[in-house]
Amino acid sequence: MDNPSTRQQVMTILRKDGPLSANELAKALGITDIAVRRHLNTLERDRMLRVETVRQAMGRPLYMYSLTEEAENAFPKHYADITLEILKDVQDMQGPEMIDAIFERREGRLELKYKERIETGMPLEVRVEQLSQLQEDRGYMAEWIKAEDGSRYFITEHNCPIHSIAQNFTQACDSELSLFRKVLGAEVEQLECKAKGGSRCIYEVRPKQ
Repeated sequence: MDNPSTRQQVMTILRKDGPLSANELAKALGITDIAVRRHLNTLERDRMLRVETVRQAMGRPLYMYSLTEEAENAFPKHYADITLEILKDVQDMQGPEMIDAIFERREGRLELKYKERIETGMPLEVRVEQLSQLQEDRGYMAEWIKAEDGSRYFITEHNCPIHSIAQNFTQACDSELSLFRKVLGAEVEQLECKAKGGSRCIYEVRPKQ
């Protein structure tokens, strides 16, 4: 297994022992103050750090670093596992119809949220770009391309944050496809699906005839 990056080590130490000064972090990591400050500057830029100035009786003020709420998502979470367990319990107790209803409600919420960001009056290419960015922001590692003949577009998702759920409940993939059709106002077909054995999820988008 690869060693964790220095950036991740800095965050882990601060999570366990913070607030700490740059010098304390450098000693804990076995690197120079200059090296650790480079990582601290990057983390502060990314809003992962909170810096508190501590006045001392003598000498310069001491800067103490701790993590912000933004840093919470950088640590492992098991939300998908918990959600999967809950969905299985709901299915056992309420039946598959309740699962359908849950995903329909989720799709409805996402549709409203996405339509606030996707401009319906814009050309399809702009809408595809906006949708791809929304999916990228949600951790799907999404990107899009335009076919050489200009007749269609392809959205590719290299990651699926709810992969374990989608493998057990096909409603997750069906709901995403339906969502894309609604927010794009276009013909959308899924060409490849990670939950069904593909290496990625690929969607083909065409203007409505």
